[in-house]
Amino acid sequence: MPRKPKFIPGPSRLSVILKELNQEPRLSLIGLRGISLKLATRNDHFGARHFVKEELRRIRYANPQLNVEVNKLPKPLQDNWTPEMVVEFEDGAKTTIDISNKWSTSITKELMDLAGGDLWKEYKAAAQAAGLPILPGEEKERLAAAKKRTPKLSTRSPENLEAMVENMLSSPERPKTGAAAILP
Repeated sequence: MPRKPKFIPGPSRLSVILKELNQEPRLSLIGLRGISLKLATRNDHFGARHFVKEELRRIRYANPQLNVEVNKLPKPLQDNWTPEMVVEFEDGAKTTIDISNKWSTSITKELMDLAGGDLWKEYKAAAQAAGLPILPGEEKERLAAAKKRTPKLSTRSPENLEAMVENMLSSPERPKTGAAAILP
Protein backbone atom coordinates (compact mmCIF):
# COMPACT_ATOMS: atom_id res chain seq x y z
CA MET A 1 0.00 0.00 0.00
CA PRO A 2 1.53 3.37 -1.01
CA ARG A 3 2.34 5.94 1.59
CA LYS A 4 0.05 8.86 2.07
CA PRO A 5 1.80 12.15 1.33
CA LYS A 6 2.07 14.58 4.20
CA PHE A 7 -0.13 17.63 3.94
CA ILE A 8 1.69 20.91 4.42
CA PRO A 9 -0.81 23.63 5.29
CA GLY A 10 -0.48 27.03 3.70
CA PRO A 11 -0.31 30.27 5.64
CA SER A 12 -3.17 30.87 8.02
CA ARG A 13 -5.69 33.64 7.40
CA LEU A 14 -4.36 35.55 10.40
CA SER A 15 -0.77 35.45 9.17
CA VAL A 16 -1.88 36.75 5.74
CA ILE A 17 -3.78 39.64 7.37
CA LEU A 18 -0.83 40.49 9.62
CA LYS A 19 1.51 40.45 6.63
CA GLU A 20 -0.74 43.00 4.87
CA LEU A 21 -1.02 45.19 7.97
CA ASN A 22 2.75 45.23 8.57
CA GLN A 23 3.56 45.92 4.92
CA GLU A 24 6.08 48.66 4.20
CA PRO A 25 5.76 51.61 4.57
CA ARG A 26 4.30 51.71 8.06
CA LEU A 27 1.55 54.35 7.93
CA SER A 28 2.09 55.93 11.35
CA LEU A 29 0.68 59.44 11.73
CA ILE A 30 2.11 62.03 14.09
CA GLY A 31 0.13 64.76 15.86
CA LEU A 32 -3.36 63.63 14.81
CA ARG A 33 -6.39 63.25 17.04
CA GLY A 34 -8.79 61.83 14.48
CA ILE A 35 -9.87 61.27 10.90
CA SER A 36 -13.45 61.61 9.69
CA LEU A 37 -14.50 60.37 6.24
CA LYS A 38 -17.74 61.03 4.35
CA LEU A 39 -18.39 59.00 1.22
CA ALA A 40 -21.07 57.19 -0.78
CA THR A 41 -22.10 53.67 0.11
CA ARG A 42 -22.03 52.59 -3.54
CA ASN A 43 -22.15 53.75 -7.18
CA ASP A 44 -19.62 56.55 -6.70
CA HIS A 45 -16.46 57.62 -4.84
CA PHE A 46 -14.51 54.54 -5.91
CA GLY A 47 -11.08 55.71 -4.77
CA ALA A 48 -12.41 56.76 -1.36
CA ARG A 49 -14.17 53.42 -0.88
CA HIS A 50 -11.00 51.54 -1.85
CA PHE A 51 -9.02 53.72 0.58
CA VAL A 52 -11.38 52.69 3.40
CA LYS A 53 -11.14 49.02 2.44
CA GLU A 54 -7.38 48.73 1.91
CA GLU A 55 -5.40 51.61 3.38
CA LEU A 56 -7.49 52.77 6.37
CA ARG A 57 -7.11 49.46 8.19
CA ARG A 58 -3.32 49.74 7.84
CA ILE A 59 -3.49 53.29 9.23
CA ARG A 60 -5.72 52.13 12.09
CA TYR A 61 -3.36 49.24 12.91
CA ALA A 62 -0.32 51.53 12.99
CA ASN A 63 -2.16 54.20 15.06
CA PRO A 64 -4.38 52.50 17.67
CA GLN A 65 -4.95 55.78 19.55
CA LEU A 66 -6.35 57.51 16.45
CA ASN A 67 -10.10 58.23 16.41
CA VAL A 68 -11.40 57.08 13.00
CA GLU A 69 -14.96 57.83 11.89
CA VAL A 70 -16.36 56.65 8.54
CA ASN A 71 -19.76 57.90 7.35
CA LYS A 72 -21.03 55.91 4.38
CA LEU A 73 -24.14 57.65 3.11
CA PRO A 74 -26.57 56.54 0.40
CA LYS A 75 -26.15 58.66 -2.72
CA PRO A 76 -28.80 58.62 -5.42
CA LEU A 77 -27.60 59.29 -8.95
CA GLN A 78 -29.19 62.77 -9.04
CA ASP A 79 -27.30 63.95 -5.93
CA ASN A 80 -24.03 65.73 -6.56
CA TRP A 81 -21.78 65.85 -3.52
CA THR A 82 -18.13 64.95 -3.17
CA PRO A 83 -16.42 62.74 -0.61
CA GLU A 84 -14.20 64.43 1.92
CA MET A 85 -11.80 63.60 4.71
CA VAL A 86 -11.54 65.85 7.76
CA VAL A 87 -8.23 65.52 9.59
CA GLU A 88 -8.20 66.79 13.18
CA PHE A 89 -4.84 67.62 14.75
CA GLU A 90 -4.03 67.37 18.46
CA ASP A 91 -3.98 71.18 18.80
CA GLY A 92 -7.64 71.31 17.61
CA ALA A 93 -6.97 72.51 14.07
CA LYS A 94 -8.92 70.78 11.30
CA THR A 95 -8.03 70.30 7.65
CA THR A 96 -10.43 69.10 4.98
CA ILE A 97 -9.05 67.01 2.15
CA ASP A 98 -11.08 66.58 -1.03
CA ILE A 99 -10.83 62.90 -1.99
CA SER A 100 -13.06 62.91 -5.06
CA ASN A 101 -11.72 61.41 -8.30
CA LYS A 102 -8.50 60.24 -6.62
CA TRP A 103 -6.95 56.82 -6.33
CA SER A 104 -6.59 55.32 -2.85
CA THR A 105 -2.82 55.58 -3.15
CA SER A 106 -3.00 59.34 -3.83
CA ILE A 107 -5.33 59.80 -0.85
CA THR A 108 -2.88 57.89 1.34
CA LYS A 109 0.11 59.90 0.07
CA GLU A 110 -1.71 63.17 0.68
CA LEU A 111 -2.60 62.13 4.24
CA MET A 112 0.91 60.92 4.94
CA ASP A 113 2.43 64.12 3.53
CA LEU A 114 0.18 66.04 5.91
CA ALA A 115 0.93 64.07 9.08
CA GLY A 116 3.50 61.36 8.30
CA GLY A 117 6.43 63.08 9.95
CA ASP A 118 10.12 62.63 9.28
CA LEU A 119 9.99 58.82 8.89
CA TRP A 120 7.54 59.18 6.00
CA LYS A 121 9.67 61.85 4.32
CA GLU A 122 12.76 59.65 4.61
CA TYR A 123 10.93 56.60 3.25
CA LYS A 124 9.45 58.62 0.38
CA ALA A 125 12.84 60.09 -0.58
CA ALA A 126 14.51 56.65 -0.46
CA ALA A 127 11.79 55.06 -2.62
CA GLN A 128 11.96 57.86 -5.18
CA ALA A 129 15.75 57.68 -5.29
CA ALA A 130 15.58 53.92 -5.90
CA GLY A 131 12.91 54.39 -8.57
CA LEU A 132 10.42 52.24 -6.66
CA PRO A 133 6.73 53.00 -6.13
CA ILE A 134 6.10 54.80 -2.85
CA LEU A 135 3.03 52.72 -2.00
CA PRO A 136 2.04 49.25 -3.19
CA GLY A 137 -0.45 49.57 -6.05
CA GLU A 138 0.86 52.92 -7.19
CA GLU A 139 2.14 51.44 -10.45
CA LYS A 140 -1.48 50.70 -11.44
CA GLU A 141 -2.29 54.38 -11.00
CA ARG A 142 0.63 55.34 -13.22
CA LEU A 143 -0.44 52.86 -15.92
CA ALA A 144 -4.01 54.21 -15.89
CA ALA A 145 -2.74 57.78 -16.19
CA ALA A 146 -0.48 56.78 -19.10
CA LYS A 147 -3.40 55.09 -20.86
CA LYS A 148 -5.44 58.27 -20.57
CA ARG A 149 -2.66 60.31 -22.15
CA THR A 150 -2.06 58.05 -25.15
CA PRO A 151 -4.50 58.73 -27.97
CA LYS A 152 -6.46 55.81 -29.34
CA LEU A 153 -6.64 55.10 -33.03
CA SER A 154 -10.11 56.30 -33.87
CA THR A 155 -10.31 54.90 -37.36
CA ARG A 156 -9.41 51.44 -38.51
CA SER A 157 -8.24 52.29 -41.98
CA PRO A 158 -6.40 49.64 -44.01
CA GLU A 159 -3.11 51.52 -43.55
CA ASN A 160 -3.51 51.56 -39.77
CA LEU A 161 -4.45 47.88 -39.71
CA GLU A 162 -1.47 46.92 -41.85
CA ALA A 163 0.85 48.92 -39.60
CA MET A 164 -0.62 47.33 -36.49
CA VAL A 165 -0.27 43.80 -37.88
CA GLU A 166 3.29 44.46 -39.04
CA ASN A 167 4.17 45.85 -35.60
CA MET A 168 2.68 42.81 -33.85
CA LEU A 169 4.43 40.31 -36.13
CA SER A 170 7.85 41.96 -35.89
CA SER A 171 7.71 42.44 -32.11
CA PRO A 172 10.53 40.63 -30.24
CA GLU A 173 8.14 39.91 -27.33
CA ARG A 174 5.81 37.95 -29.60
CA PRO A 175 5.37 34.43 -28.23
CA LYS A 176 6.26 31.57 -30.52
CA THR A 177 3.41 29.25 -31.44
CA GLY A 178 3.09 25.90 -33.20
CA ALA A 179 6.28 24.25 -34.47
CA ALA A 180 8.34 27.39 -33.86
CA ALA A 181 7.74 27.00 -30.13
CA ILE A 182 9.08 23.43 -30.18
CA LEU A 183 11.96 23.63 -32.65
CA PRO A 184 15.21 25.41 -31.78
